[in-house]
Formats: sequence, C-alpha cells, structure tokens
Amino acid sequence: MPELPEVEVVRRGLDEHVVGHVVESVLVKHPRSVRRHELGGDDLVARMAGLRIEAARRRGKFLWLTFDDPDAALVVHLGMSGQMLVQSAQAPLEKHAHIVAGLDNGTQLRFIDQRTFGGWALNRLVTLDGEELPESVVHIARDPLDPRFDAEAVVARMRTKSSEIKRVLLDQTVVSGVGNIYADEALWRARIHGERPAAALTRPALRQLLSEVQAVMGAALDAGGTSFDALYVNVNGNSGYFERSLAAYGREDEPCRRCGAPIRREKFMNRSSYSCPRCQPKPRR
Repeated sequence: MPELPEVEVVRRGLDEHVVGHVVESVLVKHPRSVRRHELGGDDLVARMAGLRIEAARRRGKFLWLTFDDPDAALVVHLGMSGQMLVQSAQAPLEKHAHIVAGLDNGTQLRFIDQRTFGGWALNRLVTLDGEELPESVVHIARDPLDPRFDAEAVVARMRTKSSEIKRVLLDQTVVSGVGNIYADEALWRARIHGERPAAALTRPALRQLLSEVQAVMGAALDAGGTSFDALYVNVNGNSGYFERSLAAYGREDEPCRRCGAPIRREKFMNRSSYSCPRCQPKPRR
C-alpha cells in the first residue's frame, strides 16, 4: 500500500496537471470503485460534473481534491493498487481504468485499480483546528511532514502506549503516513527494534525516531517514492526509485549497511518486519 511519500508524489502531480480545470464528465466503469460514496455512482457522477478543481490536498496517506463547491471534497482511496493517471482523451483506456473524469482541457483523470480495493467518494468538508478536512479524515493525525506537526505532543502520546513501537508508528491516529516500509526504515535508522514497548522508550529515543521518520520520508519523496512494481506510479505513469536506498525493508539475509550482519525478517501483524539483529536487538521477554 502506498505510504506518505508515494501519495505526496501523486498529490503534487494532480496539483500540477488538474487543479484549475473543470470536470466536464465522469464515467464509472466498475461499481466497487464508488462503493464508499453513500448515495451511489450516479450521484457522484451528477455532482462532480461542472465542478472546478481548486486544490489537491493530503494528510498522511489520505488524498483528496477540493472544488468550487465548498461543501464537497473528492476523497481518493488508493488501496493496494490505485493509480491516478492524467492522460490524453485519445489515449487507449487502461484495462483496469474504473473511473474516468473528462476535463475541460482535453485530458482525462483516470482511476486505475487492478485489485479494486480503492475508490472515490464525495465527502462533506468540516473544519477542525482551523483546517478544512473531509469528514472521513478528521480522525487522522497530522503527519511528520505537516508544518504543524507537533513532535513533542506525539512523543508524549507514544509514552502512554504499552504496545510495540512499530504498532504505534502504524497507528494513523497517533502519527499518520507511516506504513510498513518507512516504519522499518526509521526503526533501523534509530537502532530500535519494532517490538520494544513504546512506553519503555525514553523521550530522546522517541524524538530521534520521529526525526528519522521525517528524514527517510523526505529522502523517499526526493526519489519519487518507493516502487516495487508497476502499481506505484505518479500521474504520468513513472515509478519512484527509493527502493534502491532501502536499508532494511525487503533485504532479508542481505548485509546490514551499517554493521554487515544479515538482515532478518520476522512476522508482525500479518506482515513482515525487517531489522538488523546486531544494531536492533530484540527486547527481552
């Protein structure tokens, strides 16, 4: 699933290519892609036609477009394989293009989703802490790249958690945007094993961890995100290349870039965790 850097790459592309344009038509080709829109696909199509796109916004892994209708925002769920591509209206339609929005400049905004876990939904905008958010996003915490991110407040909240620090990093109500890849990378950089209880870590250790989260996400963003296959692309269909810089994630049995010990893979929350057995010793039971 795309994490903050990958979603931010898409947001920037939308900001460049679709903001300021009017949606002239919307075609829904797969009903699952609009299942989150409570009033159904026909309502989404009717409401979007004629709207001007005013901004592309994001919080953590959540992406949305705002329009000249102040009560509506299009929340885009990328799911496991969702893509937002901007194509010429004459370009052949992709096999898994499930929603197609025609714009007033002759291009189309296409939602491609091979696994159909994602989709579009119009949401009401609400104001929280001086910021307008779609109502389905209000429970999501600020992310580490947000200018208003309060690291000290997050550290204080983390220290109230008795669960494993990696589980806390993945909790989008504590800190948003972090998924399995960047959690493993930040923990490796901070020399912390993901099974250590968050409450047992010192404030300086947690500050350092959040600093590493910011650093690794910034580096990934500069590289266009992490793309392991053709599913994770920007609006022009190009893949990111931060995979080449990963120090822990996906590197089972490869030497640690810091000490040379073979990277280990362990099961964690129905997924895999990668860490260095020497730099990140497991906590004692």
